[in-house]
Amino acid sequence: MSISNNLMEKGYNIGESFKELVKNLSFPGLTTGLIGALFSSMGPGLIVMSAAKQGNLPDDIAVSWIFAIFFFAGLATMFVSLYYRVPLVIAYSIPGSVLIGKYLASGGNIHEAVGVYFSIAVLVIILTATGAIKAVIEHIPIPIMLGMVGGVLLSFGLNAFTSALTTPAVYGIMVIIYFIWYYFKGLSSKIPGVVVSLIVGVLLLKYFGLTKNVPIQWEVAKPVIVSPSFSLKGLLTLGVPLFFMVVGVQNIQAVGVLLSRGYKPPINAMYFIPSIATFFNGLFAGHTAVTAGPSTAICSSDIAGPKEYRWIASFFEGVFWVLVGLLAKVGVESAKLAPKEFMQVIAGLAMFEVFISVFEGAFSQKFRKGAMVAFFVAASGISLFNIGAPFWAIVFGVIASLIAENGDFKKINNEQQ
Repeated sequence: MSISNNLMEKGYNIGESFKELVKNLSFPGLTTGLIGALFSSMGPGLIVMSAAKQGNLPDDIAVSWIFAIFFFAGLATMFVSLYYRVPLVIAYSIPGSVLIGKYLASGGNIHEAVGVYFSIAVLVIILTATGAIKAVIEHIPIPIMLGMVGGVLLSFGLNAFTSALTTPAVYGIMVIIYFIWYYFKGLSSKIPGVVVSLIVGVLLLKYFGLTKNVPIQWEVAKPVIVSPSFSLKGLLTLGVPLFFMVVGVQNIQAVGVLLSRGYKPPINAMYFIPSIATFFNGLFAGHTAVTAGPSTAICSSDIAGPKEYRWIASFFEGVFWVLVGLLAKVGVESAKLAPKEFMQVIAGLAMFEVFISVFEGAFSQKFRKGAMVAFFVAASGISLFNIGAPFWAIVFGVIASLIAENGDFKKINNEQQ
């Protein structure tokens, strides 16, 4: 296989895909894209702003950071949705932003951080071009990968139902409305239950006075160009853990989600395109781009409509992200209007069908012990050597299966011969 094919799998004609999008535009596709954008911009956007504040960055740099990670991720998401017709979302590393905030607070500077982002992007492109990344991922048993995804997504379901049980007058009613709505098959096939829950939730928040009055200034973001610098300290203290977050923690979640929903993920593109986006992010103080597991889960769920057109939802999430990037300051302030529990409930309900398919794929056939280990390790949220739980979930899951389910590996090898 050539290097060009290793970098990006062949896709569809962009123009033809856009015609398909217009012809098959649907309310579920549009609203699911909006839900994904709301989920990814409300809480996570505040995390990035908190990291910028922790690193004592000036306001113009902080706003530029927000602009970059949303604007370029939005453009990348629109491209991959049209080119591959797969509900795939390009985003930014949320735990990576926390790591960056700590690095800046400990004496690092934003120029060194940008140098780290560029270095990681180059390394990932090299590994993708050589076929190393795809070869590793394709040798990970799918049930173990899905076990990891289940553990990563577990907190979203737990948070949704915890909020519903602790505040039943608002979030409990939202959950109940979600399930009642699916009793009416005709309505629920046209309007997703999670959209109805969102509308009811907004009304309940207003009724109980749980929304906040936040002054919002409508202005277009003014990005600031930041030049990179390179230091050994930055590459070791920030670069090493951030590299593993990108390669072994973040992108692989989206691969597992797409497999669980019956899609064939374009693995090389899922590493190459975020790496290109990372260069643009870095120019304006933004950090590493990744493929987004949770947002991909939302856009690939049943609420987005027929399976062959769920990429329309991810396309519109990209559109909304571009708008959030352009209105970076507005987006950050708007995220403070509602309690964090509100978006937790919406995200949990949006992923409900995804949970079912993930668990079916993880525990119904081979490698069940390894999948269970991967599930528990990922759910634990453990971090070893500054490398997140999803990476260790894969490692320990594979080790467990090699010890306890060695026969499953032999069966797979025999089937492939």
